[in-house]
Amino acid sequence: MKIVCIGGGPSGLYFALLMKQQDPAHRIVVVERNKPYDTFGWGVVFSDQTLGNLQSADPKSAAQILDAFNHWDDIEVTIRGAKFVSGGHGFCGIGRKRLLNILQARCEDVGVELVFETDVKSAAHYADADLVIASDGLNSRVRGEYAETYKPDVDMRRNRFVWLGTTRLFEAFTFDFQETPHGWFQAHAYRFDATHSTFIVETPEEVWKKAGLDRMEKEEAIAFCEKLFVETLHGHPLISNATHLRGSAQWIRFPRVVCERWVHWLDHRRGGGGLGAGTPVVLMGDAAHTAHFSIGSGTKLALEDAIELARSIGAHPRDLPAALLHYEELRSVEVLKIQNAARNSTEWFEHVDRYVNLPPAQFAYSLLTRSQRISHENLRLRDKEYVEDFEDWIAVRAGVARESTRHSIPPMLTPFTLRGVTLANRIVVSPMAQYSCVDGMPGDYHLVHLGARAMGGAGMVVAEMTCPSPDARITPACPGLWNGQQRDGWKRIVDFVHANTPAKIAMQLGHAGAKGSTRVPWEGEDQPLAAGNWPLVSASPQQYLDGVSDWSRAMTRADMDRVTAEFVRATQYAAEAGFDWLELHCAHGYLLSSFISPLTNQRTDWYGGSLENRLRYPLEVFAAVRKVWPERLPISVRISAHDWVEGGITPDDAVEIARVFKAAGADMIDCSSGQVSKKQQPVYGRMYQTPFADRIRNEAGIPTIAVGAISEADHVNSIIAAGRADLCAVARPHLANPAWTLLEAAKIGVTDVQWPKQYRSAKVQLERNLEREKSMAAQAGGVSPLEAANRALGV
Repeated sequence: MKIVCIGGGPSGLYFALLMKQQDPAHRIVVVERNKPYDTFGWGVVFSDQTLGNLQSADPKSAAQILDAFNHWDDIEVTIRGAKFVSGGHGFCGIGRKRLLNILQARCEDVGVELVFETDVKSAAHYADADLVIASDGLNSRVRGEYAETYKPDVDMRRNRFVWLGTTRLFEAFTFDFQETPHGWFQAHAYRFDATHSTFIVETPEEVWKKAGLDRMEKEEAIAFCEKLFVETLHGHPLISNATHLRGSAQWIRFPRVVCERWVHWLDHRRGGGGLGAGTPVVLMGDAAHTAHFSIGSGTKLALEDAIELARSIGAHPRDLPAALLHYEELRSVEVLKIQNAARNSTEWFEHVDRYVNLPPAQFAYSLLTRSQRISHENLRLRDKEYVEDFEDWIAVRAGVARESTRHSIPPMLTPFTLRGVTLANRIVVSPMAQYSCVDGMPGDYHLVHLGARAMGGAGMVVAEMTCPSPDARITPACPGLWNGQQRDGWKRIVDFVHANTPAKIAMQLGHAGAKGSTRVPWEGEDQPLAAGNWPLVSASPQQYLDGVSDWSRAMTRADMDRVTAEFVRATQYAAEAGFDWLELHCAHGYLLSSFISPLTNQRTDWYGGSLENRLRYPLEVFAAVRKVWPERLPISVRISAHDWVEGGITPDDAVEIARVFKAAGADMIDCSSGQVSKKQQPVYGRMYQTPFADRIRNEAGIPTIAVGAISEADHVNSIIAAGRADLCAVARPHLANPAWTLLEAAKIGVTDVQWPKQYRSAKVQLERNLEREKSMAAQAGGVSPLEAANRALGV
């Protein structure tokens, strides 16, 4: 084959090297616009796993790269004069110029043709080739030329950054945060050779402008950064090698590049891009995708693109279309994983002001786990001493301290106090609708359901949404709290939980609004009753399922007064039943939520229009409920922090909603999302709703409950330890296993957890079985626990 690589960066050079080794008969040309052995930039970072991939692909170049590497295990975080060090991370740094020189020399050794100082105007110039690689970097001309095929999505991120160097040789990957009158700046610094370190300075664009950096010449801006980070630099200078840039042009915003397709076919006959029609032009490296520098994976992805494309071509001899399809499918998935982690990391640094008021120790932990690739248990494998010291710090702040002979206390098992209520741990059994009542009466089913989960180790169980009147129910099988018999039924359950477990129990009150008068889900979810429907009310006339649901009517002032009184009566019954906690349901499109969301509130009176107006009625209900609920007991408010529909509630709105409820006396926000409109398009994933709890907690300054796809102790520990939420509500895993909390504690090796005395004989056997399974898995895998964890995480 004749192969042309447009762009002499790492991906183009490495692919050329691998393909020439695969078949010396290939004619391979790398075309680069810069001079021979010339490049810009400072150092790049690899993980130890990336180096292993290079050793497998080309041992000779890997050996040269390894010889030039500077290796470190530690990450150091400095803020407000406090310094924290975590080890075991396994990173390598190498100068970008040195890396390219090694690859250029290896290409020459095997017979790849290197053509320098040639600026390619169009990939069509090489239409006589069998394969063209577009490895022309971040500002890819080829990607732009065939944008209709590649469909690139370029998202320019919020922060400005400048890529500098320094003669200070850092012994750890260093993050340093400095506050100025204009806002926060951060530095990312690491050593990459015997004489220099990379030093990236980053700040939000608005801070950059307030500091006047947009008006400074290069030398003045560098002097500004030297003064700002003088203690970190230890007197060493900052250096720029971007001689081609002047003034503020050296400060750039990071573009997140995602391409829908990676292959364009030059059709010599018709000019189109059909599969196999002519010469394929294949994106690689930064031309196809970018990953933010804060996770150090851009060069890793570029080299692994090259490895996989060479491997795919070798695995599909004489079938280039199949090879390219395999390459695109496989790499696009792998890149998406890294880009998702990079997005989390990027957003953390873009909103560092959200976290700077965390205690410094927690701030450092939050930084280490920001991408969600490194979890609490993965961090423990890297640096057990650091994690246990941090766990001790969290435990002491929570009012407990471990005995010297005991296991450190994981964050999920630390107590939490709100008003006069202390939960034994941070696990909450979510309110999960069971549709098992007759005339709103909780019975034996609810005693077993909630009692079993209280015995299963959770700090608190929450009863499903309970309605203050018959016409407030979702279905005829939903529970109620509008009469004394129901109060007494709930009291029986509350008394059982209190008498037999250390758990607390909460009542969630809500009104279905336009989503009421429906069948139980297993007879037709959200479908109206076949007979016996009751009138529906909501903020505005609404039909939840277009053409299917019954229409609701807009609430009148009289309706509002009646419903508020019903909530008050239900609250009084909940207090008489002995509940420890109350939650007001203002989410998921139910009645109070229908006032908050602009998707369901089209009122033109005092209760519609602005967010302030839309919150008026939910706040009236909250104030009335808070007035009769015992002062010593907490009230949380569940909100939909994102409607997932254009024009609906956004996370920005959710922060303001939380601030308003906090001012009204709410103690905590339960951060759910969606279910307001059937047009919603959520972005699912593990812990996918936790960012809402994170923002509200750290911007509105109110405790939060995180919910959604939290399924492991590791998830909970990571969330609580990082200060992203104060409690974690777990739903489906608790349906599958009432003793989820006890099991998850055992899985992470915590044995000093209180079990019901009746079940203690099972505790020791479970712990033995889990220990045996771990040992057998380690023996079968033949790898260290850290390596196994890293492989699972893709780091």
